[in-house]
Amino acid sequence: MATAAESTDAKRHRLGELRGFLMSRRARVRPADAGLPDGGRRRTPGLRREEVAVLAGVGVSWYQWLEQGRDITVSPQVLDSVARVLRLSPAERRHLYVLAGLNPPAPEAAPEDRDMCHGLRRLIDAWMPFPAHIMDAYWNTVLYNEAASIVLGMRPDISQNCLVAFFTDPLYRSRMSHWEELAPRVVAQFRSACSERPEDEGFRAVVEEAGERSAEFAELWDRRDVLPGGQHRKEMEHPLVGTLVVEATQLRIPARPDLVIVMHTPLPEADTAAKLEWLVSPEGRRGALYPLAG
Repeated sequence: MATAAESTDAKRHRLGELRGFLMSRRARVRPADAGLPDGGRRRTPGLRREEVAVLAGVGVSWYQWLEQGRDITVSPQVLDSVARVLRLSPAERRHLYVLAGLNPPAPEAAPEDRDMCHGLRRLIDAWMPFPAHIMDAYWNTVLYNEAASIVLGMRPDISQNCLVAFFTDPLYRSRMSHWEELAPRVVAQFRSACSERPEDEGFRAVVEEAGERSAEFAELWDRRDVLPGGQHRKEMEHPLVGTLVVEATQLRIPARPDLVIVMHTPLPEADTAAKLEWLVSPEGRRGALYPLAG
């Protein structure tokens, strides 16, 4: 149903879009795809309304009213059944919720978009000589470029979860000039990420591990602060070049809502850009004090 704040014109437009969307999705599903015999004459391509209703387990009249854009009561369970029959993608399913006047489910990656790692690897490698890495929804490290290894200390022999590593990796912590000021922000951003999926046990597992390994994390987590992911300043002391000042920016890819790209941009201070360029040069690599990324 429409919210009280929705105007009559807005509701009329939304329901008109719902009607057109459902008709177009129904027309593209072949009877054979839905397990129905493909025989007989059909005036229009795709499934009939009656067939969608039966396959979705809803009343024929109710589905007809839904597709006609009538202002009727709908539930997430029924919309999910219709989405299944119409073979909607995750993005189309969210669109159906919005057009029906319901809060959409959390974004999901479509199966055809899950194999994007080669392209994302090219993206963060092209960001060289500046650090960049990619995390999944739980902040587990997925990919990182060589600069992230040299500057941030990302390497295979530490925790592959960025939140846990922030609190437990002595190398990373020793380089952060204002670690104590940044820590509350990091925890608040992770709680914000958790709030998008409150029933997800994956987030609980990360919180439990971080709490068991770091009393500082446990204290900050109990504050229950929430901040959206965005930008923050990092000031570091690197053993080879001294002070580095960068701006860390979290980016989302609509096709892969389960991933977060973190790109570090040098700020004008401390000649950071030139220092980063030197660190990834052959001379700078020879001076590295730990293994580089593979």
